[in-house]
Amino acid sequence: MAGYLLNTEPQQKEMLDALGLKSLDELYKGLPEALLLPNGPDIPEGLAEQGILQVFEKLTGKNNVFPHIFRGAGAYKHYIPAVVPAMVGKERFITGYTPYQAEVSQGTLQSIFEFQTMICELTGLDASNASMYDGASAAAEAIAMCKDRKRTKALVIGAVNPRTTDTVKTYCWASDTPVDVVQTKDGVCDLDALSQMLTDDVACVLFQQPNYFGLLEDAPAIAELVSSKGAKVIMSVNPIASAVLQTPGECGADIAVGEGQPLGIPLSFGGPYLGFIAAKSALTRKLPGRIAGETTDETGKRAFVLTLQAREQHIRRETAGSNICSNQALMAMAASVYMAAMGPQGLKEVAMQSYSKAHYLADELDKIKGFELAHSGPFFHEFVTRCPAEPEKLMAHLEKSGMLGGLPLPSGDILWCATEMNSKEEMDTLVSLCKEVVT
Repeated sequence: MAGYLLNTEPQQKEMLDALGLKSLDELYKGLPEALLLPNGPDIPEGLAEQGILQVFEKLTGKNNVFPHIFRGAGAYKHYIPAVVPAMVGKERFITGYTPYQAEVSQGTLQSIFEFQTMICELTGLDASNASMYDGASAAAEAIAMCKDRKRTKALVIGAVNPRTTDTVKTYCWASDTPVDVVQTKDGVCDLDALSQMLTDDVACVLFQQPNYFGLLEDAPAIAELVSSKGAKVIMSVNPIASAVLQTPGECGADIAVGEGQPLGIPLSFGGPYLGFIAAKSALTRKLPGRIAGETTDETGKRAFVLTLQAREQHIRRETAGSNICSNQALMAMAASVYMAAMGPQGLKEVAMQSYSKAHYLADELDKIKGFELAHSGPFFHEFVTRCPAEPEKLMAHLEKSGMLGGLPLPSGDILWCATEMNSKEEMDTLVSLCKEVVT
């Protein structure tokens, strides 16, 4: 196995000595034993490149790629027009790197500028940056934008995606920022509980629209309440839903964040994905990362630059508000091509198909004895149902037919999702399979 490791044994020993450890086994002792390979991967010795490739192709064949998906929870299967991979796969884009000598990279800067413009249009806010790593880190960075000397606490509504909340807590722990979670009522923000927690030291409130359970929050009411107490409003949005719902700008949000994966980026076993962040003009200087701006060159022609660099980490160093030093340029390009190809009407069509199919599926599941919607409020393309059977047993039964069912929740309920990719035939088959388990 040593022949396949990038680090030599002396380098490994140097690392272990620096950590005060005696062996690699000690380094990994915190991991579950089921995930460890005591003898390393089963790779024969001395294979040529062709032989190694065949071994790994055999291993990847063990991956189970479901043709029918009814699970979302932050990553969604949408149709990706052929133009997206065709454009993004061009060598001039796929080999690009963060432009540290920015002005010689006019094409890269223009693609970033176009992405920023589209995100501003989608969110209804004034400024956007060159992109973030993912939606969760974008939310955490947004909270850092809101802190000041008097207001140091963040509130997160309990219906925010748990992975986003965990990421926020990690970032805030590192910056000594207290985080409190606001309870929910029937799956959405409890406005009375939020009101009581809005003390003078609260810098911002983060909520999600639609929320983790697929429900639509009363975004204008949350924004009005939070703003009246002097705190900033951070709204985490699904970009597809934003095509038909009120934009964060219309709702009164100060900052909008979100996961850009639905915008032409495949599921890809979890990444790479794309985070986006946009803000009101007053907060532009606090935006983390890179911002591309439009100007004119000495001949009067349109040109692009990296702007407001004085607030960036490579100049301000330890006094910078963020230490993000790059951006997801290739993923941002994919999102831009997707949005350009779909256009406003195309995005609305995707949103409405996702909405209508999710509601059809919810209605059909609700007809099965023991299944019922867990919440009474309106939802977009995800919803939670009670389940009369053991959720894992139901999921296993669906998997036998090539279906990835909804996500079992800690409560014993199931979070389902439907998009434009799910046909009526698929949904009817899913319902029939569910009946087989519970009847």
